[in-house]
Amino acid sequence: MTLFKNLQTLITASIILGSFFTFSQSAQGMKLSLNLLGTYETGIFDEGAAEIPAYDPISRRVFVVNGFANEITVLDINNPRNPIALSPISLTGGGVNSVAVNNGVVAVAEQASTVTDPGMVSFYNTDGLFLNSVMVGALPDMLAFTPDGSKVLVANEGEPSDDYLTDPEGSVSIIDISGGINSLSQSNVITAGFQAFNASQQQLIDAGVRIFGSGATVAQDLEPEYITISEDSTTAWVALQENNALGVLDIIDGEFDEIIPLGFKNHSLGNNSLDASNEDGVINLQTYDNVFGMYQPDAIASYTVAGQTYIVTANEGDSRDYDGFSEEDRVADIILDPDAFPNATELQQDEVLGRLNITNTLGDTDGDGDFDELYAYGARSFSIWDEEGNLVFDSGNQFEVLLAQLLPEYFNASNDNNTFDNRSDDKGPEPEAVTIGRIGDRIFAFIGLERIGGIMIYDITNPNNPTFVSYTNNRDFTQDVTTSAAGDLGPEGVLLINSEDSPTNSPLLVVANEVSGTTSIFSVSQVPEPSSMLGLITVGLMGSFRLLKRRKNLN
Repeated sequence: MTLFKNLQTLITASIILGSFFTFSQSAQGMKLSLNLLGTYETGIFDEGAAEIPAYDPISRRVFVVNGFANEITVLDINNPRNPIALSPISLTGGGVNSVAVNNGVVAVAEQASTVTDPGMVSFYNTDGLFLNSVMVGALPDMLAFTPDGSKVLVANEGEPSDDYLTDPEGSVSIIDISGGINSLSQSNVITAGFQAFNASQQQLIDAGVRIFGSGATVAQDLEPEYITISEDSTTAWVALQENNALGVLDIIDGEFDEIIPLGFKNHSLGNNSLDASNEDGVINLQTYDNVFGMYQPDAIASYTVAGQTYIVTANEGDSRDYDGFSEEDRVADIILDPDAFPNATELQQDEVLGRLNITNTLGDTDGDGDFDELYAYGARSFSIWDEEGNLVFDSGNQFEVLLAQLLPEYFNASNDNNTFDNRSDDKGPEPEAVTIGRIGDRIFAFIGLERIGGIMIYDITNPNNPTFVSYTNNRDFTQDVTTSAAGDLGPEGVLLINSEDSPTNSPLLVVANEVSGTTSIFSVSQVPEPSSMLGLITVGLMGSFRLLKRRKNLN
């Protein structure tokens, strides 16, 4: 594809620049690269010790969710090359899930000790002094301030108990803080649920919304994951990840207006090819008839162009897998319809589609007990949707195509091992996090890849025609993943600090990595464009020669 046609030239021209990896593709418009400034290390591996970051421009402090210690790590980044840990904010709830900061107030989402019970949102000042708290719905998983600062919105995921005997309703709590945090009470909290849609369950299913929990109502089955809010603070779009849908919330009325199904990605199309096996020993991006991906976004963000709001989604994918109910199956373990899959014997080999993780709740279109279609988790991409939920752009197979060429020895490695092809049978690179920012006169999306790691940058100024800008991965695949030498593993949350709020007077990107327990700070810099080069690639300890050699072997 034309996006990568000059890649061989760029690899040949690659140079060593430190211990991380950056690739920038020439494209019309501004070219950006990320340059590592500093990292704070918790020293805790694979325990969620660095998950979601938030920033206060007044104190120049970054607040990071530390699920392992049940606290908020507080980092002084006046010198981003040397982030300094201050006294943390210790919490008393059953677990911390999210943090947001606005106007000197730190809001923290905490689940209850019993995950199906109501959680709470606690408020602190930036010095860590407790101010107030209110009760919200079950499993508050993400929160955000409205742009006007008058409210805090909380996505209450409402996951069921492991035995599936208790399934709380999902909801979004709207906390009115316009009267001040100190005077805040429970009367300032409105919780918007989905009870009004219970009578429309079959219509929603027919439209493509996934409602499939064991014995669940619509209100119980819908699980809010993430929130993005319109610039005028009147509308919120809520990712319903497991349900493959978006909820549209009227913030003023405190009610959901609509549930929008996101549809499915057709993996029979050439630009939607995927590597579906972790046991074939090669990079093998292929198309398959009657195989689809569920977008199922985790993080979402939004921006406005010409008065139209667009929603950007990181299409991670997620399944329900509980002791009391599981939707997970492998293609090798199900019965394929012989008309839909005439080559079923071949397809169900582990080296082809047999290992692909799919849902058993979709695909039997005629109800005869076999599968006419296959639905995998996630779309291995990022997408842009208009405010009515119409797909405007999807990056297709670009992530896997790029990674196959840039990191062939570690293609689809996971975040807790360096094994080649390890995640191909699941969700591939697993786009997890996304943030949006304006730099100069351009708008960029920064997308974190949870498994192989790293940040993809796209210019999304034109939502109908985004262009790839660069990929940076602060990870050394030659090192033991349990050591600090491995770098950043498992980006969970990303945060762009604009130049006006930055201690360096230039944009910064903060990345919290849940597996390595690290929080890294990058400068966002314009890439030089000498006429003799179309781009820049830098490779860490793996070496440019090894990368080029492996790339040639793939041809």
